[in-house]
Amino acid sequence: MSYSRLADNPNLTLRVPDSPPDDIPPEIKMEKEYGKLTSDKWLYTSKHQIGTPLPTPIEDDPPYFIVILTYLNYLVVIIIGHIRDYFGMRFQKKSFEAFLPKDGYPPWYSAFESFYSRRLKARLDDCFARPIHGVPGRTIKCYDRYTDDYNNTFYYDGNSTECLNLSSYNYLGFAQSVGSCTEDSIAALKEYGVSACGPVNIASFTDLHAKTERILADFIGKDDALLFSMGYGTNAHLFTSLVNKKCLIISDSLNHGSIRFGVRLSGASVKVFPHNDMDALERILIDAISQGQPKSHRPWNKILICVEGLYSMEGTFCNLPKLVELREKYKFYLFVDEAHSIGALGPNGKGVCDYFSIDPKNVDILMGTLTKSFGAAGGYVAASQDIIDRLRVDITTNTYGENMPPTVVMQIYSSLRIINGDTNGNEGKERLQRIAFNSRYLRLGLKRLGFIVYGADDSPVIPLLLYIPAKMPAFSRLMLDRKIATVIVGYPATELMASRVRFCVSASLTKEDIDYILKATDEVGDILYLKFSSGVAGGEKDPGDYQKGKCPRWTINEVLEKTPEDCKKIMY
Repeated sequence: MSYSRLADNPNLTLRVPDSPPDDIPPEIKMEKEYGKLTSDKWLYTSKHQIGTPLPTPIEDDPPYFIVILTYLNYLVVIIIGHIRDYFGMRFQKKSFEAFLPKDGYPPWYSAFESFYSRRLKARLDDCFARPIHGVPGRTIKCYDRYTDDYNNTFYYDGNSTECLNLSSYNYLGFAQSVGSCTEDSIAALKEYGVSACGPVNIASFTDLHAKTERILADFIGKDDALLFSMGYGTNAHLFTSLVNKKCLIISDSLNHGSIRFGVRLSGASVKVFPHNDMDALERILIDAISQGQPKSHRPWNKILICVEGLYSMEGTFCNLPKLVELREKYKFYLFVDEAHSIGALGPNGKGVCDYFSIDPKNVDILMGTLTKSFGAAGGYVAASQDIIDRLRVDITTNTYGENMPPTVVMQIYSSLRIINGDTNGNEGKERLQRIAFNSRYLRLGLKRLGFIVYGADDSPVIPLLLYIPAKMPAFSRLMLDRKIATVIVGYPATELMASRVRFCVSASLTKEDIDYILKATDEVGDILYLKFSSGVAGGEKDPGDYQKGKCPRWTINEVLEKTPEDCKKIMY
């Protein structure tokens, strides 16, 4: 939209508009938030075959010319950006006041440190932080916004676009405005009020918090559990209560920023092993045990291995069977962050232990968030009774931070009961089987269309590689035109060469929704030239293709016809 059109339109405003009145009938609202299952054929149970080694996902490398073009794109952006900075700081000083000394004071920001965010990220800011209204369920309503100054300023006309939602962590679809969880939360609001009004250790721990911690511990399979009002804060302050400078933490290279922050805060020594490389981990363990602490060479007080159950940027699982085997051999402590795996994996929704059929007692500490599969907020730590008792005394998150509001706690309690099958019949089982089918169907369909896709087959996080930076905003905008909301991710959240779109699959999507998403992605993939996989990951199109040296790409009609049944087969 041109500047003249922006200026002449009386409906445009710089302020995010208020959401329109919600007068949709409950039955229609339910359908928009959680689609109806159209056939029992579109169900699947996610479970790893016992005794089978964890398969390594096939991750194709892009063609050399794509690699060269990606680096050239960044090079052009860097050169032009530095030229504009050089002349701008000399001839347009008003626009660069934050980066120049003024009245004897140093600049607010370093031009070098802010270069990436100003010269690249700013050009695709319209793809990030899109304001929404309503429930982030099966569909999501994104406010329409426009810019005439390269995303420095956004204008709103009050309208919004309803899109299929592939951008939220609402894995099981419990974040609804109608339904039993909502009714229970409203009842809790009337009984307990809107806030806990204080830290856990003062006067905010109710009977509702106590019974929710009890059902959560039983669900996970641990002695006890502890609730936290913030998922990030759970990890950020956990390790200071567990380890000190005489302890060693060995961390997966792709662990979340909250783990990294908490580990640094603890003061413990840190070693990093390549993502899911169990041989490298064992070599580090042997060296750490034999050499001990630096300088003194005394044995470490503790050795703690930190991994994630499901890595949210790669869509891969930790190799839990091998980690448990190493734990038995070397007697270290094992910490697993289940932020994205709890509720979304396993035949009973109990995370990676359930998925791999491993007793939770073989993992010392299980941490997770309640923001995602449970449609609530906050985090938890589940462990043996002595560990939880220690955390109740001195973990700073709950000592100084506000406790979880009762309505949020009730949402957790109610959704847990549904997953367990204690209420609403088979609703919990159906939700688990729907997300398992949706994840496998969309992933295999994308592979067969020719896209490079990362991650494990049962992962609800599906990264599709874009590589060239200009394709990040292009993909997001073209999908938005087709009324599909997606998340694009680039450096520094990923490697410079590995920009991607990250599809977040939900149980609330129907099989027909996945069909439409595959059709739209197929169209956009052709427009942007994104289909350059080897074809091996999608399986044989006809028996004997691999023996003939063929890896033919599937058409969209072939994918829609065969993949819904093929995705339920073990592909490895």
